[in-house]
Amino acid sequence: MAVNKPIILTLSSMLALSLCSFSAVAQINLQGKFEQGALVRGTVPAGSVVKLNGEAIGVTAKGQFAFGFEREAKAEQMLEVVYPDGLTELKPLKVEAKEYKIDRLTGISKKIMKPNPAAQERAAKDAKQTRAARNTFSEQTAFMQDFIWPVTGRISGVYGSQRVYNGKPGSPHYGVDVARPTGTVVVSPVDGVITLAEPDMFYSGGTLIIDHGYGINSTFLHLSKLYAKVGDVVKQGQDLAEIGATGRVTGPHLDWRVNWYQMRLDPVTLVPPMSEVLAAEAK
Repeated sequence: MAVNKPIILTLSSMLALSLCSFSAVAQINLQGKFEQGALVRGTVPAGSVVKLNGEAIGVTAKGQFAFGFEREAKAEQMLEVVYPDGLTELKPLKVEAKEYKIDRLTGISKKIMKPNPAAQERAAKDAKQTRAARNTFSEQTAFMQDFIWPVTGRISGVYGSQRVYNGKPGSPHYGVDVARPTGTVVVSPVDGVITLAEPDMFYSGGTLIIDHGYGINSTFLHLSKLYAKVGDVVKQGQDLAEIGATGRVTGPHLDWRVNWYQMRLDPVTLVPPMSEVLAAEAK
């Protein structure tokens, strides 16, 4: 007669079984590039709690969320998800470093380097307005849509680039510039709600900000004409404004920026390469 032998579980076998059980419920889905300046979007089971480097991230009722990696983001990041059943998954994220274009300029006048007190006061007021608009939190989920270019054309400025004036580093450029003539129509990259619409800011000229939900927003600078006003609900592809050369610029173009709250991100990480879009338009 066969004798049933007792089952002996070693520590290693118990750990293996535990990991198998854990992996069966681990359900983190991430979309985006793991590089400096990128926006990453993800989904987890509804009711989960998500943290990035120990800080809680807003999660929709359906388990959708987003976060960003700033311009000089550290290489090692940690995503933590606590599932509805109490199990926790730690997911290490490796962030790729980027090289940024640095231009060194000399002989710049003091007037350009430091505007007069009245201009500085005006610029400070503008900055306060834009910070408030970018701090908007709403529960809309437009940020999960596939983004489109708000305008197509030649890219004349890139995210992360920086100028050094007379040996003093200026602020990095936090958008992507698309050079087109004044009057070219700008459309909404995804759905959203207008949270700022100012026709004449000191640095940025005509300025629009759209809230896409959960801290994600788009900003459009140097506009010559605004079609939308604060509170307007806009749809992807809807006409928003016209390109201009307003504010402190040297020529007409759109400066498009994407933020996660106050963290400045690279819009190019959200859309197809401009070369592919232009090629498709030419067919």
